[in-house]
Amino acid sequence: MSIDVVDLVRELVRRPTVSGDPRPQRDVMGVVSEVLRAQAPHLQRTDGDDADQPWTLLTTPTDPDRPRLLFACHVDTVPAADATHWQRDPFGADAEDGRVWGRGGSDMKAGLVAAVAAVATADPETPVGLLLTSDEEIGSKGAQVAARALQGTRTGAVVVPEATGNEVVLGHRGALWLAVRAAGRAAHGSTPHLGHNAVMDLVAVLQRAGTQLPLATEAFLGTETWNPGVISGGTVPNVVPDAAEVVVDMRTVGDGAALQAWWRAQPEVADVEVRVDLPPLLTPADDPWVQALPADKRSQPATYFTDGSVLGPVADGAPIVVWGPGTPAVMHARDEYVEVAELEHAARTFAEVVARWDR
Repeated sequence: MSIDVVDLVRELVRRPTVSGDPRPQRDVMGVVSEVLRAQAPHLQRTDGDDADQPWTLLTTPTDPDRPRLLFACHVDTVPAADATHWQRDPFGADAEDGRVWGRGGSDMKAGLVAAVAAVATADPETPVGLLLTSDEEIGSKGAQVAARALQGTRTGAVVVPEATGNEVVLGHRGALWLAVRAAGRAAHGSTPHLGHNAVMDLVAVLQRAGTQLPLATEAFLGTETWNPGVISGGTVPNVVPDAAEVVVDMRTVGDGAALQAWWRAQPEVADVEVRVDLPPLLTPADDPWVQALPADKRSQPATYFTDGSVLGPVADGAPIVVWGPGTPAVMHARDEYVEVAELEHAARTFAEVVARWDR
C-alpha cells in the first residue's frame, strides 16, 4: 500500500514543531522514519547524537562510491503567531477546499511528505536518501550539524523541497545576521550631558548604513539587502542607556566579509557578534540533470534561504535545486495552507526523478 500523502501531511501539521524545541522535532523525525521504513524496510536509518539539533538520514544501502540523490527537508516551523486571528486552528490540519490548512503546510511539511512518498518508491539498488533536519528557520542549525556528519559521502544532486509552486529554483541569497552593539555611559535622565547615550550611537550608525553599506549585486541573485530587525537598549526612561544592540538581517550574494568589515569599522560600534552566516546558493542552469528535470525552471531566485546553503560544501559541486509544493506567499503567514493538487503532483514528479536517477 502506497503512502497517503494527504493523511501524512495532516498528521505532521497536527504536530507543532516550532524552531528551538528539539523534542517535538525529533518525534516527527521518528514518525516520518517509521512511515517510510514501513514502505521501504531496506532503508538504513542514521540519527544524529546532538541533543539540541536532531537530524535523521534514511538511505538505500548501496555502493558508497555511487553518487546519491538526496532530498533535504527541515521539520521545524515558525510559530503560529496570533493564533486567535487564524480562520482555522493552525494545528487542526483541516482538509477543505482542496487544501490542507495549518502551520507548516507549505513550509515545508508538504515538500517533506512528497519526498517521503518518492523515496518509498525507489528501487533498493538506487542510491537515494532523505535527510531530515531541525531548526532551519533560525539559521539551518540542524543542517550544519548533519553536514559535518555527512562529509566524505558522495552526493550527486540535492532537492530541497521548499515551497516553490513546483517550479525548479536555482538559488537564493545567503543570510548574515549580526548583533551590532554600542556602549555608552549611564547618567540620570535629567542630566544627559553627564552620560553617553548608546541608543543614539546606534541610531547614527543605522542612518549611515542606509547610504553607505557596501551592498553587492550578482547577476542572478540580485542585490544584497539589509534589515534592522530587532533593536534594544536602556532600562528605564530616566536613565541614559549605557548599552544598545541591533540585530541586522542581511541577505548576501558573496561571503559577507565587506559587510562585516563595514559594521566593525564604525566608530560608535563596540562589538559585532555573528549570529547566522549562511552562504548563497547558485546552481548552473545548464547542468544536464537540472535541464532534464520535469518542471519549469524559474528565472528568479528564491527570496528566502534554505538548508541548501549548508549542504553546498558537502555536495562538492553537485547541483542543488529548491523545488517543491506550496505557495511562497503563505509561508510564515496566517492561514497557511498547501494545495492538495500541488502536493500530489510533487509526489509523482519526485518519484519520476528517483526512478530515472543514474548519475
